[in-house]
Amino acid sequence: MGMRPMQERAYAKRGEQYLLIKSPPASGKSRALMFIALDKLHNQGLEQAIIVVPEKSIGGSFMDESLSKFGFWSDWVVKPQWNLCNAPGPDEERVDPSKIKAVGQFLASDDKVLVCTHATFRFAVEQLGVEAFDNRLIAVDEFHHVSASEDSRLGSQLTEFIRRDKAHIVAMTGSYFRGDAVPVLTPEDEAKFETVTYTYYEQLNGYEHLKALNIGYFFYTGRYLEAIEAVLDPDKKTIVHIPSVNARENPKIGKVSEVNHIMEALGEWTGVDDATGFHIVRLPNGRTLRIADLVDDTDLAQRGKVLAALKDPSHRNNRDHVDIIIALGMAKEGFDWIWCEHALTVGYRSSLTEIIQIIGRATRDAPGKESASFTNLIAEPDASEAAVVGAINDTLKAIAASLLMEQVLAPRFTFTPKNTGPLEGFDYGPGGYKEGETNVGVREATGQLHFEIKGLVEPKSDEAQRICKEDLNEVITEFVQDKNNLEQGMFNEETVPQELTQLKMGKIVRDRYPELSEEDQEAVRQHAIAALNLTQKAKEIASGIDAGKGDNDKVNTALIDGVRKFAMDVRDLDIDLIDSINPFETAYAVLAKSMNETVLKQVQSVISAKKVKISPEEARSLANRAVEFKRQRGRLPEITSQDAWEKRMAEGVAAFARYRAQEKSNG
Repeated sequence: MGMRPMQERAYAKRGEQYLLIKSPPASGKSRALMFIALDKLHNQGLEQAIIVVPEKSIGGSFMDESLSKFGFWSDWVVKPQWNLCNAPGPDEERVDPSKIKAVGQFLASDDKVLVCTHATFRFAVEQLGVEAFDNRLIAVDEFHHVSASEDSRLGSQLTEFIRRDKAHIVAMTGSYFRGDAVPVLTPEDEAKFETVTYTYYEQLNGYEHLKALNIGYFFYTGRYLEAIEAVLDPDKKTIVHIPSVNARENPKIGKVSEVNHIMEALGEWTGVDDATGFHIVRLPNGRTLRIADLVDDTDLAQRGKVLAALKDPSHRNNRDHVDIIIALGMAKEGFDWIWCEHALTVGYRSSLTEIIQIIGRATRDAPGKESASFTNLIAEPDASEAAVVGAINDTLKAIAASLLMEQVLAPRFTFTPKNTGPLEGFDYGPGGYKEGETNVGVREATGQLHFEIKGLVEPKSDEAQRICKEDLNEVITEFVQDKNNLEQGMFNEETVPQELTQLKMGKIVRDRYPELSEEDQEAVRQHAIAALNLTQKAKEIASGIDAGKGDNDKVNTALIDGVRKFAMDVRDLDIDLIDSINPFETAYAVLAKSMNETVLKQVQSVISAKKVKISPEEARSLANRAVEFKRQRGRLPEITSQDAWEKRMAEGVAAFARYRAQEKSNG
């Protein structure tokens, strides 16, 4: 019926009342919604569909579409008066009475589809009440704009809709991270949604041209305007996002001057194209670049001309229309420039959602575009600064974001204990599945990998199984965003890997899922750390960090080969081996290559000097691990052991005994 794989997967769940579609930018979510909405209107008895988008420009994604010419049984039609995104006036956060009145008129009409902004919908619900939307589909595009925060009016309205339980909701997002500052949905509400997940790996695998996505960070000293030449390649179609006003990287010379400096770094400015408003810059080799400036907002007419030229449908397939776009807050979500090969962002972005949206600008498929890149240009902490550790916070956050994006891009993992047998649809290599050996199965179409891991605990409850299947990235997000974990894992040479993989990850799982049994909590912990460490090992092998060669930022389909190689190189893949890998060692190797050695050493000495005390909870965890150690080895861990983890467990037992004695004396 003319559906892409992701749309087919979403359409198969069209009967669900609450549906959450998590799929990368450019994967066809708006078209998927059209198929689902038409089925709900024609076959499920719903009266109307209301499509809600964050800003007017995104409303263009839901214009009329002739679906029947590809074999679907109906076309998508929105009557002009009901596409409120086309109504005059800017995007408004204040009440627009005419648009709210139009929503009321639509609800009273026999017409089927309305498109409006989040703001218009919010005000309409306030005036008309949630009951006015009974038996209707509410489809929220770019769902990450919603939050469970009490300050988010749209978020609390959705909670009211779910409590009333009379409307259908389809939520769509390309960047859904509960690891961001405020969660999108409360866990209770989210449990009501059926989730459709389509991964970046599947998207790249299904593309005709684009097959690789590279992610990296680049450190510089001084001003970014001098450093940008090293990473801004005039031969690549690039979107540059300059730093926000409050960022450490902001050179404090004014945003218009920043744009001028960037153009001067590229070549000689020769004027502005009258038709498009693009700047023309001549390179030293004589070639000219067409540069769109979305930063300068002093002349609104000029800015309007540039925006109109970028959106001009007649140039959509013209690779030479524009070469570089320079932006500050614009050109993120919903901005469609298929030729973009490089998203270059100056300064750390605090939101993972924002980073994914920026990366999404470069992940469109286009002829001749085999790879795309995201580079984060970050100011190196000044070694002379007294507050060098405070200054490295942005660095740690950028590394965390990079690790998480690698996880988002990695193939999906399925883990089972040793000798459980082959899974259907997986290819185990030339000799097939071999009983008793290390087996790695690959499902090429979806990029799924099946690993057998000796000693793996399997999740028992339905909820634990769902977490291991759907939510591992959320657990990993919380783990790598913990500043203490990153500091100790990257810069303290005395940190034992198991302190991170068993204690720290264990605590995160217990805190997130207190309702799970201890066995299920351990299963989730093992699955999460296995997914993180296998991705990191694969990255290390795929990028040649071991040998000190190759790009340090390659994260693409070569990961599968890296994962396979790692699994085959170890004699037996067991959970103890996975727990003994520091999840941050590969990131440190990358950092060591790109950061000034003096700064690195200074940071290392400051962080190593932070003596990490064993907390009562960690002492209890270590004591529990020591009991397991005794069960396996017939003796308790020894404090004099040469094995760092055994020594740490013995210290934990001693600390636990001290805490217990203290409790008794206080009690």
